[in-house]
Amino acid sequence: MPRGKSSSGGSLFYRRKHSWRRDELVSRSTLHLLDFDDGTPPEHAWRRKLSSHANRLKEFNVTFREAFKMMKLGLRLWSYVREEASQGRKAPIDPFTRESTKPSASQGVPLGGMGTGSISRGFRGEFKHWQITPGLCDMSPVMENQFSIFITREGGTKKYSSVLAPGQHDGLKKSSDDGISSWDWKLRGDRSTYHALFPRAWTVYDGEPDPELKLSCRQISPFIPHNYEESSLPVSVFVYTLVNTGKERAKVSLVMTWANSIGGLSHQSGGHVNEPFIGENGISGVLLHHKTANNNPPVTFAVAALENQNVDVTVLPIFGLSGESSVTAKEMWGTMVQGGCFDRDNFNAGPSMPSSVGDTVCAAVSASTWVEPHGRCTVVFSLAWSSPEVKFKKGSTYHRRYTKFYGTSPRSAINLAQDALMKYKHWEEEIDKWQTPILRDERFPEWYKITLFNELYFLVAGGTVWIVL
Repeated sequence: MPRGKSSSGGSLFYRRKHSWRRDELVSRSTLHLLDFDDGTPPEHAWRRKLSSHANRLKEFNVTFREAFKMMKLGLRLWSYVREEASQGRKAPIDPFTRESTKPSASQGVPLGGMGTGSISRGFRGEFKHWQITPGLCDMSPVMENQFSIFITREGGTKKYSSVLAPGQHDGLKKSSDDGISSWDWKLRGDRSTYHALFPRAWTVYDGEPDPELKLSCRQISPFIPHNYEESSLPVSVFVYTLVNTGKERAKVSLVMTWANSIGGLSHQSGGHVNEPFIGENGISGVLLHHKTANNNPPVTFAVAALENQNVDVTVLPIFGLSGESSVTAKEMWGTMVQGGCFDRDNFNAGPSMPSSVGDTVCAAVSASTWVEPHGRCTVVFSLAWSSPEVKFKKGSTYHRRYTKFYGTSPRSAINLAQDALMKYKHWEEEIDKWQTPILRDERFPEWYKITLFNELYFLVAGGTVWIVL
């Protein structure tokens, strides 16, 4: 989504007078190949190549005369900021503190429904802008949170592996040799494009990293008008559409990795536990129980994938970023390169030992399938998070609205992930019914249609809290 946010909440975005057409950025042949199971992005959407870089948003300065006129207001605001800080709180408006991470027009469609505590995903594929705890927002990406792909052509003569995000990022330079810098960050992004039409987004990989594989990732969240149950759910679904244009069968394994973190340095606080689970209807994955700092309510993530007769799901419940870990990020990657899956016995591992202070623990869920020559296949993942309590800094505690339907147990994340994988097609039908009449209305210019839907992101990512009264 073409925007960034300032601390005052103003929308800061850049756009052309007309958005790029699909066939300007994606070849028509690829669009035709992906035209099943909604793998093709819509005609009206905000688009960017993954190789593009967003400009930093410029700050404005005031003149001496303007500063003099606002002196009384500034003193009152400065006094308020100091009072909040003395009680351990951060003022919502603080012009005196320079943010370490400046906003940029690099965001994307956020994850989850309304009032759930949000996570955003940038158009280059990074998960960032963490706002699960009210009043706290961390803009920095958690680079361990990625989708990756491993491809072996029949006979083993051709192999491809890459994280499905461009690798030019400062966060990789800080990683140890056993960490995520050891992964294959081969995606250039000049043949991959992002398409945003809230509450969905499409990323099309047009022959990256395998020239003979066309790939579309569709991100779906349940933001549906007049549906006040499912629109409150903290879930998102990622549907991968695969098309093999080659002459050989291809074994394709997609992996979703996730750190036990809620942004910033929260992964280092210790006491975090991962455990595998096998749910209903062929759905399995890993629970990541996160112990939050400062007595904030805990958060439990569920990363899951859907297994069927064509797709096999395996998990690695825990891996770390250093050589002190029992399984490192480097070893996890090597396992996938060699075999394209994890050991099925990992489902019997049970809960891990709580993490130590300073350590980062992650999990991986793999979904593998064979795609026949000129064949097509669909692989589906879901992400859910159970954060039932909302605790404000002045002491009041409430339950989020989704708990009215799923209860307050941390393990409700499993049910949320399962229902998302079972219901996402119905959600898309309802989203289409809502959006199609407006998108087809010739009275409205293209930029208006795109902006009308995409600016609704703020109802999810603007710090909204929806509680049970």
